[in-house]
Amino acid sequence: MPQGKIKPLSVRYGLGISDHDSEGRLLTAEFESFYLLSGYVPNSGDGLKRLELEKSKPVILTGDLNCAHQEIDIHDPAGNRRSAGFTDEERQSLEKNFLSKGLWIALENNTLVLLAILTGWRLDYFLVSESIADKVHDSYILPDIGGSDHCPIGLVLKL
Repeated sequence: MPQGKIKPLSVRYGLGISDHDSEGRLLTAEFESFYLLSGYVPNSGDGLKRLELEKSKPVILTGDLNCAHQEIDIHDPAGNRRSAGFTDEERQSLEKNFLSKGLWIALENNTLVLLAILTGWRLDYFLVSESIADKVHDSYILPDIGGSDHCPIGLVLKL
């Protein structure tokens, strides 16, 4: 669990649906004024149904979405057009299931985009409800934390 200045009211692991829990990982932390979701989404369009999000509070979804959203988010987009994680179908699915449902990519940060262009793929995101998109103050990478092929990301909100 990320260490911060505020503590969650509750934390839940998984979806409670065995078929989905075996495919990916999800952590839901409830705070006083928002939900924070962190997840791993299987790539290549496994057909998982869209989660029905609570409408009582804004949502922050973070994690490895296994999809480079735009060409600027990937090294060599032309050469990877048919690669899992950058297919037209996956990119359209990200748009349809998240971005067209009122979730916004939190702050398109030039540092994150530059990292993807120079070295690989941008697959990790913070998506926030439209109602708090204007509260996003910063997003950043934590390049000194190793242990994975991903670079951890951070988000600062002014709630």
